[in-house]
Amino acid sequence: MDTESIYLTSLLKRMEMYQDLGSKTFAQLGDKDMGFQPDPNSNSISTIVRHMHGNMLSRFTNFLTEDGEKPWRDRDSEFEGKAASKAEVIHLWQEGWDVTLGVIRSLEGSDLGKTVTIRGESLTVLDALNRQLAHYAYHTGQIVYLGKVVRSDHWKNLSMPKRGTKHPDDE
Repeated sequence: MDTESIYLTSLLKRMEMYQDLGSKTFAQLGDKDMGFQPDPNSNSISTIVRHMHGNMLSRFTNFLTEDGEKPWRDRDSEFEGKAASKAEVIHLWQEGWDVTLGVIRSLEGSDLGKTVTIRGESLTVLDALNRQLAHYAYHTGQIVYLGKVVRSDHWKNLSMPKRGTKHPDDE
């Protein structure tokens, strides 16, 4: 397998992992939890998902041929409005990831050196993909953390629990 194909396979695996972390977080939450804000200046899970959805659709619609910031996107409105229901949040989450992962699955190694534009800035496809991976990891971490805060003692850990790093052979 060539380096470009290895990268795309790795990227897809990482993106799917972040999608799964969000989905597993939503599974532990109820409708009212989607609107929880630690303080008035913080974003709720529904706001973060609305923002990610807008970003995913904008960046990955006609990914190789149009600027990633589409004229139809209203980024500011993603941070306004009432909390969405759990079903609405899950719908936006899934739709955004369907578009994103569909494009990634369609890319070929030869696409990585091509140039795309995001907000008027020229980037290689490789750089644009890394930028999106970092953006989605950042916001998914926020979602998981908010879910953990809301669920508190009832939170079911999504990764290795504290003090769970000891290997059986170490005893």
